[in-house]
Amino acid sequence: RLGTIVMSYFTIKVLMRLRVTGYYELLEVLPSATQAQIKTAYYKQSFAYHPDRNAGSGEATVRFSEISEAYSVLGNKALRKKYDRGLLSLSDLTATVRPSSRDGGGASAKQPTGGRRSPLSSDIRGGRFDFDTFFKSHYSEQLQRQRDTRVRQEELRKKKEEPMVEKRLGVTMEMCGGLVLVMAIILIISLKRIQHRFILS
Repeated sequence: RLGTIVMSYFTIKVLMRLRVTGYYELLEVLPSATQAQIKTAYYKQSFAYHPDRNAGSGEATVRFSEISEAYSVLGNKALRKKYDRGLLSLSDLTATVRPSSRDGGGASAKQPTGGRRSPLSSDIRGGRFDFDTFFKSHYSEQLQRQRDTRVRQEELRKKKEEPMVEKRLGVTMEMCGGLVLVMAIILIISLKRIQHRFILS
């Protein structure tokens, strides 16, 4: 009985999400978007919100999960049609989804039996999507370029700061030298006056 209650709660929760969650809004595309545009939007969104780029951010983790769920539906032609018609069911969501490689969507929610594999299908492990493998395979080079860019920017910043620090140090030394010279002149003048008064007396 407890298991039935838990399943009922889970089912209601998922169905409520289907009603209130706009998959197109999550991927930031229009309902008229092509499968290629949806795929591009998914790559962009998943890269921006991937946990590896947002360590410790629970909000980013949730967003990444929602984006992946949205693409699992919109990236499949059959599921997208069901979603657009309001016919998407819980079983559709829990089934393994593999969009085709040609247009980002398959003819059905079932696993394709032939043809080229999609970028997503190569990362499926045991019926579940391996997000880390997918992320690394698609964005490792881009992340490395970003890291290299940050390193170069930091080096340039340090190089720009070094002349400024040296210039400030030079100005400070000049001011100190000038102050010492002025004090020495004042001291000499004072000593001469004292000596002159002593001679007169």
